[in-house]
Amino acid sequence: MTAIGSVAQPSRQGPAQTGVLIGIATIAMSFAALTSALVVRQAASPDWQHFRLPTILYLNTLALITSSGTLEIARRKASRGAGLPWLSLTLGLGLVFVLGQILAWQDLAAQGLFLATSPSSAFFYVFTAWHGVHVLGGVAALSYVGYRMAGGPSGRALPTALGAGALYWHFMAALWICLLAILALRI
Repeated sequence: MTAIGSVAQPSRQGPAQTGVLIGIATIAMSFAALTSALVVRQAASPDWQHFRLPTILYLNTLALITSSGTLEIARRKASRGAGLPWLSLTLGLGLVFVLGQILAWQDLAAQGLFLATSPSSAFFYVFTAWHGVHVLGGVAALSYVGYRMAGGPSGRALPTALGAGALYWHFMAALWICLLAILALRI
């Protein structure tokens, strides 16, 4: 709510923003449930195997954080029609992140750790795969926004769609930082 004079006005959110917020809440709850399962399983498990996290995860983190920055530049430049190159860079960094996750799985496989090797490796694969799927969803959504920016169907809803996509993307970056911390501390 914002105050104009002494009268409070409700802030307005479009359906896209509301839908993204509901999606974010759902995703947050699913990762909270997985984190809870990880903590309980680790505490009750004599077969929990700690292992070295692949170094590429830290580079992936840098790519995802950088992509949030490039997306903000794209949002600022979009009103002048100059946001598409920055949005394209964001999408490229998102794909680099997903490719990096695949490389992390290959690193784990080289260590002899697979989905069924131990509870800890299973949680690693599930966390990173589930997050990767959500990042790919963000890539798809932002690709559609880019299509609209490049001359596809646009209109007044474009800033709203870009804002909703950015909210989701930034959440994915923040979620990854939390997941990496959980993995580093628990696995």
